[in-house]
Amino acid sequence: MPAVDPAQRLQVLREAIRSHDHAYYALDAPRIADAEYDALFRELLAIEDAHPEWVSPDSPSQRVGTAPSARFSEVRHSVPMRSLNNCFSEEELREFDRRVREGLGRGEVRYTAEPKLDGLAVSLRYEAGMLVQGATRGDGSSGEDVTANLRTLRSIPLRLRGSPPDVLEVRGEVFLPHAGFAELNAQQHARGEKPYVNPRNAAAGALRQLDPAVTARRPLQFYAYALGAHEGWVLPSTQMALLEALRDFGLPVSDLVRSVDGVPACLAYYADLLARRAQLPFDIDGVVYKLDDLAGREELGYVARAPRWAIAHKFPAEEATTTLLDVEFQIGRTGAVTPVARLEPVFVGGATVSNATLHNMDEVLRKDLHIGDSVIVRRAGDVIPEVKAVVADRRPADARPVMLPADCPVCGSPVERLEGEAVARCSGGLTCRAQLHAGLLHAVSRRALDIEGLGDKLLTQLIEEGHVRDPADLFALSAETLAGLDRMGEKSAANVAAALTRARSTTLPRFLFSLGIRDVGEATADTLARHFGSLEALIAACEADAPTDTPDRKDRERLPLLRAVDDVGIEVARSLVHWFADPRHRALLARLQAAGLQWPAIAVRPMEGPLQGRKLVVTGTLPQPRDAIIARIIEAGGQVAGSVSSKTDYVVAGEAAGSKLDKAHALGVPVLDWAAFEQLLQDGAP
Repeated sequence: MPAVDPAQRLQVLREAIRSHDHAYYALDAPRIADAEYDALFRELLAIEDAHPEWVSPDSPSQRVGTAPSARFSEVRHSVPMRSLNNCFSEEELREFDRRVREGLGRGEVRYTAEPKLDGLAVSLRYEAGMLVQGATRGDGSSGEDVTANLRTLRSIPLRLRGSPPDVLEVRGEVFLPHAGFAELNAQQHARGEKPYVNPRNAAAGALRQLDPAVTARRPLQFYAYALGAHEGWVLPSTQMALLEALRDFGLPVSDLVRSVDGVPACLAYYADLLARRAQLPFDIDGVVYKLDDLAGREELGYVARAPRWAIAHKFPAEEATTTLLDVEFQIGRTGAVTPVARLEPVFVGGATVSNATLHNMDEVLRKDLHIGDSVIVRRAGDVIPEVKAVVADRRPADARPVMLPADCPVCGSPVERLEGEAVARCSGGLTCRAQLHAGLLHAVSRRALDIEGLGDKLLTQLIEEGHVRDPADLFALSAETLAGLDRMGEKSAANVAAALTRARSTTLPRFLFSLGIRDVGEATADTLARHFGSLEALIAACEADAPTDTPDRKDRERLPLLRAVDDVGIEVARSLVHWFADPRHRALLARLQAAGLQWPAIAVRPMEGPLQGRKLVVTGTLPQPRDAIIARIIEAGGQVAGSVSSKTDYVVAGEAAGSKLDKAHALGVPVLDWAAFEQLLQDGAP
């Protein structure tokens, strides 16, 4: 290949970055992933570092963002709002630290470490303690006047507390928490409007509304982290003291900010925040280290676009751009047909990704996915990667639309999609090997029948060799049959046979959960068992609630007996009626009971105790097993729900609590840690 002329490449990079800056900052519509943009910017800096004579005043390296929108009046920043240089490795961080230490003539320095919020940078000007102006960063020298919109944010005080200085310009970040972002996109979907791509762009779009009333309806938040101009105030000596002073003035500051001494402590903070990233209630894309000594900052000064005393340590990319090679359809336990993207492998979020979920066909159609498209892939922590968006202007001429198959790709049964449902399903039931395999994995799991030794590979072999055609066949397996399988010794076979024997003695909640009835999770199975007391009573209720021939649809769907059960709504009731009405399922129940599965009787009357009449949700990792916690709640007279709603009384949250904790905060449901939960069990009040 011919050598690339660096001067020509520099011009190409500048034009590309300017174009992407305009799309990102002015239009709130990014066209490439952050990692791809960072790669372009690093290449630009490398060429300019090698040829400093080529640096021009209009280079993207010499400014931040883009010009303010003409829709808003312009605000000139009295102190420029500079950006930060980035580092992506320990070596680059150590090089930054070396430059800081040598510039100050010190052996070790103290930094403040804080999360790099993924939002919109703004400046707030206070005069005599009153908010008089708010502006976006814009190009760093001037931004857009969004005072009226910023005044709608409840996290921004209109009047500072205490004795603030005559003039105080506070810099910080406006962002949209995950719970608010989910709520906003649900509203967009309900109105048939295009959902926002990510919380950052949703926040930017909300803040730059011409009508402040629109901004007021968006749950935006603000964190302060720096100063601009100030008059009539003697600055504290350190960044940590400055942040504490801002807190005293009533400004919100992240409680994740820490003081760290030297590179090892910086790296420890980085590793800790990276591990917690997926559990935080808002998006961050790295860590910012700032010299804590404010006098030392003045000594080090600035380069054209960034301070010499601070740097952003970026996390591994959570988003990247790649090619959609194909879409395959997987069949789940309940027959759900899920489209899965097969991708050109790409490194994102610390791992190489070649597959990503597409959720359902509604999502495929909403995103207008075509095979051959360039797509943005997102991966957050251990979350399954997903295709976030299509880069429409890169679509090739031979791209093909994604079509839902008419027949199941595993068993050939018709694929059905009921009216009003987003999910299409294979109609084959347990005759479909994919549904059978997933159903067996669910049935033998620890929270269901808890049959040790029956894993994925062994179940696959049992199905392929014809030993198992439904869950009841498991209990007909002998140690001799198991020992005859590939890579299965006599001792392992005896252990599995013993586990099957133990599993015959179970509980009604576990048995109901093991059946894999759609929409019936662990908590709902427990509620059903305790409400009806027996399998026979539940079946009788399902038969009584079964649709009649009445032409009135509302009469057919009242389902009074099932919906009288706490935590059972219309969808769960329909699933129960449908499942127990299927002759194949009734035959399976008879075979399971004939195989010896049994459980103790359950007293139907509600138990009395300090939690009587209260509904709790349990989430996250807690000091005791989930089963034991549920049992304690029920013994205290409480109920356990599988999801958080306005009817939830408390959420018991441990480490790594996710979306349920976010929803609890959004709905204002009280959240209990382990100590408060123990107090609630004892006294009926946390």
